[in-house]
Amino acid sequence: MEIQSAFNAGLQGFQRASAGITEATVNINRQTNANREQVAAAETDVRQAEATEQNRQVQSQTPSVEQSLVQLSGEARNAEANVRTIQAADEALGTIIDVRV
Repeated sequence: MEIQSAFNAGLQGFQRASAGITEATVNINRQTNANREQVAAAETDVRQAEATEQNRQVQSQTPSVEQSLVQLSGEARNAEANVRTIQAADEALGTIIDVRV
């Protein structure tokens, strides 16, 4: 086992998980804002048609809140697993050279 490649794999996986977490939270925010606009538009008939069309576009482009929450949970577990990979590589390197990094 190459320790350097284990560090790199763990770091890259953690970075991908971090990007996934960011994407999921942005999608949740978009859906929440779209829902708020829809409620506000329902209160005034003048803006309702415009807001409804905008909400349809947002909802067709972004996953649902439920899907985003599932993605967020999965990415959090992915990040946790990659941190453990980095820790294992650190421990292996420390054992090999008898020094912790």
